[in-house]
Amino acid sequence: MTLTKKDVRKFLSEYKIVALLIVIVIIWAFFGYLTYDSELGGSQFLTPRNFSNLLRQMAITGMLASAMVFVIVAGEIDLSVGSLLGLLGGIAAVMDVTYSLPLWQTITVVIAMGLFFGLMVGWLTAYLGIPSFIVTLGGQLAFRGMVLGLTGGITIAPVHPELKFIGQGYLPELAGNAGGVLLFLVLVFLAFRTRSNRQKHNLSVPTMPAEVGRLLFAGLIILGFVLTLNDYQGVPVPVLVLLIILAVFTVIGNKTTFGRHIYAVGSNMEATRLSGVNVAYVKMMVFALMGLMCAFAGLTTTARLAAGTPSAGFGNELDAIASCFIGGTSMRGGVGSVSGALVGAVIMASLDNGMSMMGIDTFWQQIVKGIILVAAVYMDIVSSGNQRG
Repeated sequence: MTLTKKDVRKFLSEYKIVALLIVIVIIWAFFGYLTYDSELGGSQFLTPRNFSNLLRQMAITGMLASAMVFVIVAGEIDLSVGSLLGLLGGIAAVMDVTYSLPLWQTITVVIAMGLFFGLMVGWLTAYLGIPSFIVTLGGQLAFRGMVLGLTGGITIAPVHPELKFIGQGYLPELAGNAGGVLLFLVLVFLAFRTRSNRQKHNLSVPTMPAEVGRLLFAGLIILGFVLTLNDYQGVPVPVLVLLIILAVFTVIGNKTTFGRHIYAVGSNMEATRLSGVNVAYVKMMVFALMGLMCAFAGLTTTARLAAGTPSAGFGNELDAIASCFIGGTSMRGGVGSVSGALVGAVIMASLDNGMSMMGIDTFWQQIVKGIILVAAVYMDIVSSGNQRG
């Protein structure tokens, strides 16, 4: 049986997440084999401790990627998120270290500033008509200059233990188990609710064995996830925050009118405008969500480092964008999912983690990530059938 381009295109189009999960398994097996140490009795990559570190590293990129999906789906781009993350993290450090303000005040101000800057970028793009590439490129420079001025070019440290817990804390084992059970029950509820709604409208639904099998597979992944993390110190707090963001953003994208408007704007902006949707407002709010996620990522970065540094967030915008493309978000807009972007973030973090453990030079890591980004965009072209020639 010959595998045709049509077959490949169909598989990539219908089973992108499955294909990405297979890629993750291959990457983990590859680094697991290369980091095997007979004296230590196993692979240094495939350990609960390294798995926990990998997920904590991925959490910050995942927070940015979860909102970047909506930005790209709406047909825009945001190059300023790394610098804005650094600025907001610097504000958190100054408020906590220099002024010793309560944690709730620090969090409130940082979130408010993130929303403000996001709305400003969105307003310049959506209402003044300045291309988002230019606005966010200018923002990248401006925000980086602001953080240098705010910190005086020096590291602000150490932050208080309460703030540090956000980036370095772990859930107790019982809380992690309860969270895993709750997550599985939510997945079951949403799956059967969606199934019921589709049946009411005479739409096709998977067979019951297929539905149950899919849920059992998801349950096994959740079980392995929780047990592995509990085997070290528990579920890291940044990972818990990321899972909550995943749930909220997935609901926004799939179950709300605003989410449908985002996809409609990216698919056909003019038709969406003619149908009565306020396109400018949708685009501005997408950037507001991006600013909000920069606030969460900035707080987490400062908490994880226990300090505010002028270089925080450098290059994070590229990791977030690459995670979206790797996860199946189309560069043409209108197509993408938060879950796919987070799987893409896991792939990026796995590559960073594995190559660092092997002592591979940073320049090689950048080369590999660049090649993978180009390959991911090519896969998008192949799956959509828009190849030239």
